[in-house]
Amino acid sequence: METAVEFVAIFVAGFWAGMINVVVGSGTLVTFPTLLLFGYPPLVANISNNIGLVGGGISGTYGYRHELVGKRALLRSLLPASVLGGTAGALLLLVLPESAFKAIVPALIAAGLLMVVAGPAMQRRAARRRLGTDDGGTLSPRRLAAVVAGVFVLGIYGGYFGAAQGILVVGLLSVLTAESLQAITGVKNLLTTAVNAVAAATFMIVAWDSVDWKLVALIAAGATLGGLAGARFGRKLSPRLLRAMIVVVGTVAIVRMVFFD
Repeated sequence: METAVEFVAIFVAGFWAGMINVVVGSGTLVTFPTLLLFGYPPLVANISNNIGLVGGGISGTYGYRHELVGKRALLRSLLPASVLGGTAGALLLLVLPESAFKAIVPALIAAGLLMVVAGPAMQRRAARRRLGTDDGGTLSPRRLAAVVAGVFVLGIYGGYFGAAQGILVVGLLSVLTAESLQAITGVKNLLTTAVNAVAAATFMIVAWDSVDWKLVALIAAGATLGGLAGARFGRKLSPRLLRAMIVVVGTVAIVRMVFFD
């Protein structure tokens, strides 16, 4: 039986997920287990959670709008890849069991964390070798192709399951571009929001019966407020502290998924 405690817990989980998603990523690892704890079926929980978190992505992207200034050319290449990947991933979710991808999520997150940590050194090395540039984010054709391909694959992952998608995107862009970490965070917010939005639209078209609109409303309300709060907080962090937060949150996510799922 639904109670006020359940509603408050889901709203708070949405708020916390909205904050985490904007600053780091992996907010799904807060909301999804919360919904399962209250007895919602996994497919309903995943789909409703995905739709609800779109609000947090929009508010967080708005909060990071200044970091997106001058990134139009890069985003023109990456957004279509995210949208196509998110659509493919959402359709896969309706065909394959969630366990098919969930088993390798800890390894994916670990790889993302390694890329986040190694990113600055690789950026400096690339700049010295002129494989990438620091002139506002322009990339060589080879690197741009690699980034677009990576964003497409991560879009599939995001549309399918999505846990820690943001960490993986930050890791990819840290290694393959010369952007600052705050700029990467702004780009990450826009790309992951695009993936979530197109996946949400796909779910509403082909899996309407699996959407619990009460859950969507609670998570959306919490996540939208959390996204605004997260952007306000995250933009003030130094690159070193922001990178440390990503590593801590990612490590906690790995431990939780490996030992407590």
